Amino acid sequence: MTRIAVLQMTSGIDPERNFATIKDAASKASEGGAEMLFTPEMSLLLDRDRKRAAPSIERAEGEFAGRLAQLAVDTGLHLAIGSMAVALPDGKWANRSFVFPPEEGTEPTTYDKIHMFDVDLDTGESWRESNAYQAGTEVVTLEDTPVGRLGLAICYDMRFPALFEELGARRCDTIAIPAAFTVPTGKAHWHTLLRARAIEASAFVVAAAQVGDHEDGRQTYGHSLVIDPWGEVLLDMGGDEPGLGFVDIDLSRISEVRSQVPSLANRRKIAK
Repeated sequence: MTRIAVLQMTSGIDPERNFATIKDAASKASEGGAEMLFTPEMSLLLDRDRKRAAPSIERAEGEFAGRLAQLAVDTGLHLAIGSMAVALPDGKWANRSFVFPPEEGTEPTTYDKIHMFDVDLDTGESWRESNAYQAGTEVVTLEDTPVGRLGLAICYDMRFPALFEELGARRCDTIAIPAAFTVPTGKAHWHTLLRARAIEASAFVVAAAQVGDHEDGRQTYGHSLVIDPWGEVLLDMGGDEPGLGFVDIDLSRISEVRSQVPSLANRRKIAK
């Protein structure tokens, strides 16, 4: 068994306060026997006021990434920061996941969100992530984590099957899908999409989520989930409060499921 911890957050506009929340959770996760901690999308800063957010984003990769790397070392955890905004040379930002190993001096693995959340909802909510963020182009996986081969995705990525087909083809054991999902889309699609992604990849899915009412005026759905390769929900942290959850996952479950339903082995390319 491998114990993991999942942090459900209500991140605000102050990176220092958000970092303190992550630091406290990492300490508790380590004390609770977890080998890896997963946090949500935009863990360090959730602020739709881009002018106000800009100074904090300039600090993100230079300062906070270093502090998070040291936190992984200090706690002995693999630290999967769902994402934080980082500044790019062309003036745009990246919505970037980081996985920090607990070894001193080891570079983190990073993934930039590929699919930008550009939508107009019936509720009146309108989002244009591409106005400020540069879409990523690379599918990213990493070996030798406590949860096996780990694939990385972020929030809106979950709606695009081609990405998960590639992660399945790479035989990921676990896929991290951190999120800051809106309430209306969460109620409609969150559980269904995440269970489908676990089933089609025959892999564990870990989806740490933002929850509740945020300082910038948005509301997020919560319900951080851990799902096994058969599609069974092992953890659902609900939609009311932030907090820390623990799950013991059995990686042997992956081979059991893949032997029963060998969809990855049976997959064929479809002629266009």
